[in-house]
Amino acid sequence: MKSIVKAVTFATLLAAPALAQDTPAPDDARVYFVNIADGDTVSSPVTVIFGLDGMGVAPAGTEADNTGHHHILLNRPPLGEGPEGEEELQYGLPADENHIHFGGGQTQVTLDLPAGEHTMQLVLGDLNHVPHADPVVSEVITITVE
Repeated sequence: MKSIVKAVTFATLLAAPALAQDTPAPDDARVYFVNIADGDTVSSPVTVIFGLDGMGVAPAGTEADNTGHHHILLNRPPLGEGPEGEEELQYGLPADENHIHFGGGQTQVTLDLPAGEHTMQLVLGDLNHVPHADPVVSEVITITVE
């Protein structure tokens, strides 16, 4: 029995870095929206271009220092807030209509959004879709789609 407990404990310790928020990011790293700003009124479909300074873009699953891939948080609270806030910081971002993943290393997207107000925040994720130890996030912006 002791050997089983030791094996489970050892396996848990090995898996923890893959799940826990431990990927560093440079202090000066920043992610931002290139072509839209808070308060903009746009037409659908909306092309959104992602900007990144101080780091590089790499597809999900790529283990390389100072890299990550983009995610858009759409129409939900800022990263780390809301019902799943703490979990997404530790275990990664879910993939659904409010958490759009760009694991292929994409740097822009065209979204077909309905008329009305929409909030967006860019989040850089590591190879496992987990925000970096010091999360690299944009400000939350609100746009109006006509």
